[in-house]
Amino acid sequence: MDIRITRTGAAALAGLALLTGCSGGSERKAAPVAASGGPTVSAVPAATEVEQQFEKVVAAVLPSVVEIETDQGEGSGVVFDDKGAIVTNAHVVAGARKIEVTAASGGTPLQASLVGSFAADDLAVIRVSGGDLKPAVFGDSGNLKVGQMVLAMGNPLGLTSSVTNGIVSALGRTVSTKREGAFPGSTVANAIQTSAAINPGNSGGALVTMNGEVIGIPTAAASDPQMGGAAVGIGFAVQSNTVKSIAPQLIQSGKVSASGRAALGVTVRTVIDPDSGRQTAVGVVDVTADGPADKAGIEPGDLILSVNGTATPSQTALSEVLATLKPGATTKVEVQHPDGSKATVDVTLGQLPA
Repeated sequence: MDIRITRTGAAALAGLALLTGCSGGSERKAAPVAASGGPTVSAVPAATEVEQQFEKVVAAVLPSVVEIETDQGEGSGVVFDDKGAIVTNAHVVAGARKIEVTAASGGTPLQASLVGSFAADDLAVIRVSGGDLKPAVFGDSGNLKVGQMVLAMGNPLGLTSSVTNGIVSALGRTVSTKREGAFPGSTVANAIQTSAAINPGNSGGALVTMNGEVIGIPTAAASDPQMGGAAVGIGFAVQSNTVKSIAPQLIQSGKVSASGRAALGVTVRTVIDPDSGRQTAVGVVDVTADGPADKAGIEPGDLILSVNGTATPSQTALSEVLATLKPGATTKVEVQHPDGSKATVDVTLGQLPA
C-alpha cells in the first residue's frame, strides 16, 4: 500500500459536513434504562477503572492544550512553561501574520507572537502574555512501549478540546511531510506512530500517556492515494524528547544551534529523468565552504546517488536517510561527477543548522 504523509494543520469547521453520535459527558452514575425492554449491561470493574483514569488524565492535561488560530488556518498548541511559551507545529504558524490563542476553557483569545521555528522537526514556539495558562508535564518518550495506551488532545476540524484514544502503534518512524505555503516541509526522525485519531486541527496538540504526561506533539496523518482519503488509525507525533531539546533553544534565542540532526553541508535539487519522468538522484547546487561535503571533495554539479548504502533519488529520500544518522558519524556517499564517472567518498557528517 502506498502511504503518503500529510500535515494536519489548518482546517475549518465549515468543512465538517455531518456529525453523528455527538453526545457528551459521562453517564456512568445514571440509572440504566433498557431500550425496548432489553437487558442492561453492568460495567466491569476493570473497565470502570480505565474509564475513570481516562477522565482524570483529560481533566489534568486538557487545560494545557490550547487552540491556535492564525490568518492561515487553525491548529493546537501545548503550554510549555509558566511564562506564556506554547509549543506547536511549525506548519501551524508558518507564514502567519496574526496568531491568536484560546484556552481550553474558552474566553477572550490572547494575542501571540512567534518566538522561533525549526521546520526540520516541524516545531515552533509562540508566546502569549496574560491569561492563566497551565503548563503541561512533558514525559520521557524514551520509555514508551508499543501497545501503550495514549490520548490525543487538540482541536480537530475546529471542534475545540477534543480527545481521542488509541495505542502507540510503532516507534522510531521517519516521517516526511510536503512543502505547503510558507512551510518548507519536514523530515521528522524517531516519530511516534499512534492509532489515536489525528485529524486536521490536531497538529500541535498533545499525545498523552495514561499517567498524564505529554510524550508527543501530533504532526501528521497518513493518507492512502489508492483509497483517496485518510488511512484510518495511522497518525504520527514528534516525540517529547525532541520537543524538550528544541523548544528551550527556541525560547532562549529564537533559533536552534544544537539540532542533533546530521547534515552534509550541501544545497541540492531533485534530478528527474526527462524520458521516464522518474526521480533519479539529487544534484548538488551549492556546497558549504569547509563543510562535510566540501572536505570530502563533493562539488557543485555532482549527483548524490546514495548515502550509507541507501539510494537517494530525491531530496526527501536524502533527508530521510540523514535523519537516521548522527552528527560526527562517518558515512559513505556515492556521487556521480559531471563527466559521468562515479566515486564513493567518506564524509564525516556535520550538524544541521537552524
